Amino acid sequence: MKRQLPLALVFTLGIIYFFVPFISAPFAQNVLYTELYVNWIKIIGVFAIIMSIASLWRRNIVKIQRKHGDYIYSYIEIIGMVVIGLLAILPNSLHIGNVNIGGIGDSSVYNWVFSNMQIPMQATMFSMLAFYIASAAYRSFRARNVEATLLLITAAIVMIGRVPAGENIYQLFLKANAHFIPNFHWAGIFNFQGMTQWILDIPNTATKRAILFGVSMGMVATSLKIIFGIEKSWLGGSE
Repeated sequence: MKRQLPLALVFTLGIIYFFVPFISAPFAQNVLYTELYVNWIKIIGVFAIIMSIASLWRRNIVKIQRKHGDYIYSYIEIIGMVVIGLLAILPNSLHIGNVNIGGIGDSSVYNWVFSNMQIPMQATMFSMLAFYIASAAYRSFRARNVEATLLLITAAIVMIGRVPAGENIYQLFLKANAHFIPNFHWAGIFNFQGMTQWILDIPNTATKRAILFGVSMGMVATSLKIIFGIEKSWLGGSE
């Protein structure tokens, strides 16, 4: 019964919600989709957040108990989670002097911590990742064959077109074009921003759609396997 009931529930709801997008009846759209499906997605999301917080808490506690590696940072993470959580749930009316302790408003301690600590730390992490991305790009963009050469050229154009230097180069050649050969618009070949936008709008969009189509087909196949009981690993065990 522990396995048959979940399988029956998944099969029934899977079949229903497989056809809901194709049914225009008010009951299907207003009740089955808006009232049930959307609300259940929100509920599942809340439980997923709770599970992730519990998992993170347990991981840090175990690391502290075992004094494993850089466990000192686990103290900082736990203290940060507790302090930020308390600041967020405290009432907005709680003040100490001119400082708004509670709430998440613009003048609150929570917002100050987020703006002056969280955002700079995120910027630091992304700037550090840039070096790893550059290293991976260097290894990937070697002109070993035709495809790698095209990738190298395209990446160079996009990177130049996404920084101010690309526009400065284009403006420099525009001025040179106007002075030397005004009737021949050769400076357009240095319009890196225009070429970048074309690459992003045409080839890149087409490739993304092809990848998303393949991913969608895989999701449909996996969903059908779960609905019809072919895939049972989500029930636990070795099946």
